[in-house]
Amino acid sequence: MPSEPALEARFTALTRLLAEAQALWRPLPFQHREVPWGERAPGLAEALMALSDDETDRLQASPFDASPLAAWLPVDALAEAVELPRLASDDTALPDAWGEGIGARKWRQIQAFAGCVASDDAASLLEWCAGKGHLSRTLARRDGRPVTGLEWQASLCEAGQALAERQGQPVRLHRQDVMAEDAGDWLAPGRRVAALHACGDLHARLLELVAERGAAVTLSPCCYHRTEDVDYRALSARGRALMAEHGLTLSREDLAMAVQETVTAPQGVRRHRRRANAWRQGFDRLQREVRGCDEYLPVPSCAYGRLPDDFAGFCRWAADSKGVTLPDVVDWASFEAAGWQRQTEVERLELVRHLFRRPLEVWLVLDRAWRLVEAGQRVRLGTFCERELTPRNLLLETC
Repeated sequence: MPSEPALEARFTALTRLLAEAQALWRPLPFQHREVPWGERAPGLAEALMALSDDETDRLQASPFDASPLAAWLPVDALAEAVELPRLASDDTALPDAWGEGIGARKWRQIQAFAGCVASDDAASLLEWCAGKGHLSRTLARRDGRPVTGLEWQASLCEAGQALAERQGQPVRLHRQDVMAEDAGDWLAPGRRVAALHACGDLHARLLELVAERGAAVTLSPCCYHRTEDVDYRALSARGRALMAEHGLTLSREDLAMAVQETVTAPQGVRRHRRRANAWRQGFDRLQREVRGCDEYLPVPSCAYGRLPDDFAGFCRWAADSKGVTLPDVVDWASFEAAGWQRQTEVERLELVRHLFRRPLEVWLVLDRAWRLVEAGQRVRLGTFCERELTPRNLLLETC
């Protein structure tokens, strides 16, 4: 298990690696007609463009796997910095029947996460942002003891409470705004708080309260970019010092990069996303010509299943959403082909950002871990499942 000196060394190394290469991984290639970092890494863009489709797919899935980027970027150092142990205190498989009413993948995640919440822990259990209390019911059923869940949405509390009562489990869901002042009343010493994939400010709030109130925590954080802050301010004093020392800056948009892996997305979703991105690139080429302005124009996201039927329909929708007037006659086929060609290029250029996704996520979790270290807590950091089950498999635990 990583010791505090080892955690600090990893934290320092990752800060340096991220800072030194931020001019390469921070720009979004799809927003630029030219390679945004071409002069900083001569030959890198050409090497990426020479990759076959199979090589591109392989590096998207496994960016550290004998990467051809190693001639320009510290691939081995990044791979070493993100290697973490698997944490599990209980490898006992839970009956699948307990997952009734839970999606298959979500149930497997709950099983893996529950294995990191020790069944013999004397602390009373609390689930943070419990939703319908799936994790609460699982822990209560496994350990035969009461579990309390906090959830802001009344409808989820009611549905989860009904499930617990039907299954005869000692779970009590309370409607609670965890961002409110009184949320800390739940986090007294002698209580362990479990949170599986708590998002952004919700898990940051939990960590601040744990640091202040002395409760123990088992947390898998998620969606770091779901925060009110435009620019990231490290949670730990050590993180703020390292950012200042190495000149690392992070925006909310940068934080989103840490959670953009799609390893678990179904093939249909991936095809939809790629088509939508290609159409965005085609519309980008069109809007630059129509507006006479060679600048990227962001358009809203289009939910899965709501993408227009064809490229022309997408462009009309995008133009309407941004107040752009399209000409009566457009060579749709030409602009769509240009979009697909540009998407092929962007996929290769974005391999640079893919290489830094996991390092950024590990850095963010190290910042959270160090906040608790500074509060006098002993911390374990590792993973609770394989990334094929969920890329958000990092786990932070105090003990």
